[in-house]
Amino acid sequence: MRMTEQRRVIARVLAGAEDHPDVEELYRRCAAIDDRISISTVYRTVKLFEDSAIIERHDFREGRARYEQLREEHHDHLINLRTGEVIEFKDEEIEKLQREVARRLGYRLVDHRLELYAIPLEDKPGR
Repeated sequence: MRMTEQRRVIARVLAGAEDHPDVEELYRRCAAIDDRISISTVYRTVKLFEDSAIIERHDFREGRARYEQLREEHHDHLINLRTGEVIEFKDEEIEKLQREVARRLGYRLVDHRLELYAIPLEDKPGR
């Protein structure tokens, strides 16, 4: 893939993101760095990066895709349904259980994605 300066900006913004921005938020961050970047360039670049396995697409039930740079280190997500906050976590017990379930069913686990959707414990029913 040819890395234009605009693609480099988009890649740097994604690499530096501590959250999981959607395309519109990614565009706002990139345009603050280079005002010549158009939203269509961001859409095309995100698709190219996704197809090239540079970034991962998530749909956290909000009706919009959100993205993060692929990492070598696996992690899972807990999504706060009240605020939309996405919390990344690792838990070796969950990883072990998933491998064991696959094994019991006659499979070897090669990949997975775990997303937990939750509300705060303090949340009152009926809110």
